[in-house]
Amino acid sequence: MADDITVGLRAPYDAPDGAEALARFAALVDETSIDRVCVGDHVTFKGGRGFDGLLNATALAMMSRRVTVQTAVYLLPLRHPVPVARQVASLAALAPGRLEFGVGIGGEDPAETRACGVVPATRGRRMDEALTVLRPLLAGAEVTISGDFFSLDQVSIRPAPMPVVPIVVGGRSDAALRRVARHGDGWLGLWVSPRRYADATERISRYASEAGREVSHWRHGMHVWCAFGTPTVARARLAVAMEDFYQTPFGTFERYCPCGTPDEIAASLLAYVDAGCRSFNLIPLADSQELAIEGTAAVRAALNS
Repeated sequence: MADDITVGLRAPYDAPDGAEALARFAALVDETSIDRVCVGDHVTFKGGRGFDGLLNATALAMMSRRVTVQTAVYLLPLRHPVPVARQVASLAALAPGRLEFGVGIGGEDPAETRACGVVPATRGRRMDEALTVLRPLLAGAEVTISGDFFSLDQVSIRPAPMPVVPIVVGGRSDAALRRVARHGDGWLGLWVSPRRYADATERISRYASEAGREVSHWRHGMHVWCAFGTPTVARARLAVAMEDFYQTPFGTFERYCPCGTPDEIAASLLAYVDAGCRSFNLIPLADSQELAIEGTAAVRAALNS
């Protein structure tokens, strides 16, 4: 199939069983060929749920010996970019070269945005301005800005992370793709077809060129909810989990969410590989955490065979 596909999986979304369970998860992943773990981020989602993405990423980076940790995605518009830059730089110092900072604007729950003192309609503009601040801070620059949302006078974050922390941006809208082109090192796709994936990455390259940016190596990738097991059982499990989390009928997502054996799930991803995708984050469900990890490693092996 290919020989350069990286595959990660999402870590437990919260920590109901404490640090011991999270450490066991990290140890199990370390024993496989899985390339990274990704973590979600919410403050008060759909009635109060959530777990802080950078805290979760820090814990996993300390518990793991080798894997990359990616926030996928951190809701940057809900925070001030200066303390976020310090958090990212601190984590990068603790785990050099093992952090990818993925950011997004969220939006599935406008009440969460309002709870953080942010007007939902301003999320996109806040994100753009926050990235205008964050990216140079993480590069060691001194930032002065008087914007619509943030005002800084000769602010710096030192020392700058080395190696540089890649910033990847989620979102499906044209505004999100333009945001990647102006500020990002890559794009994180979710619930898009292979054809739309290829179109999005082509547009990002074109928008970047128009903006005068030359990026030699884009870090594009796809998030994929999936379930291991017999198709009927796996589909039912995935439907319950996704409807509970998003409070939206499963039919909205089903065509993007493969179910079955690792080989069957890998086969379903080949159209994205043909569209140019070389990086997948699985959000897998299975009878146990061990089987979800084993299945993810098997998908990686199948894609790289």
